[in-house]
Amino acid sequence: MTNAIKIPDSRLAREVTELVRDTESELLFNHSSRVYLFGALAGGHRGLTFDSELLYTGAMFHDMGLTKAHSSADERFEVDGANAARDFLKRHGIAQADVDTVWTAIALHTTPGIPQHMHPVVALVTAGVEMDVLGLTYHDYSDAEREAVVQAYPRTQHFKEDIIQAFYDGIKHKPETTFGNVKADVLADKEQHFHRGNFCSVIRGSHWQD
Repeated sequence: MTNAIKIPDSRLAREVTELVRDTESELLFNHSSRVYLFGALAGGHRGLTFDSELLYTGAMFHDMGLTKAHSSADERFEVDGANAARDFLKRHGIAQADVDTVWTAIALHTTPGIPQHMHPVVALVTAGVEMDVLGLTYHDYSDAEREAVVQAYPRTQHFKEDIIQAFYDGIKHKPETTFGNVKADVLADKEQHFHRGNFCSVIRGSHWQD
């Protein structure tokens, strides 16, 4: 990978890898692996201290709620993934405080503006997601760092459209769970010229090249 960052080689991390590889598509598995690596690199850039096993678990489980095996009928997909990680960590005897940290990291990974003020594991799961999907901090990484991550866990030829489709496939059966930022609803109601931000537009317009 890089000189400083690699996938943890503990028993817990290996079991995470095996479970996620067996459950998710190659698209989501590689994306989740990149989320860990970009998150860990961001931690180094920011001088944060974090538990690599917990960060790895949060990154690898963050999209498990999009899979049929872990998708509930009425919970947000983020909560489904957080619950899957919680159950996994509890089976392995992980301390409740650490379980709660990973649960929170996954549950908040699509909620901008909050995770960066929280525990490093919570902040860095979101940092990895925002880098790999949205490219928000693209220039915070060196060319060598970006290339090493993508070489280790390649992006698909049309990753931007593929990841949007994966989100759609994972949530289309429960649209009521997508109720989002109520502040945008208030502004849209009161301001004629208010324009909402669009997640898909940000993906398509990111610095990443498919």
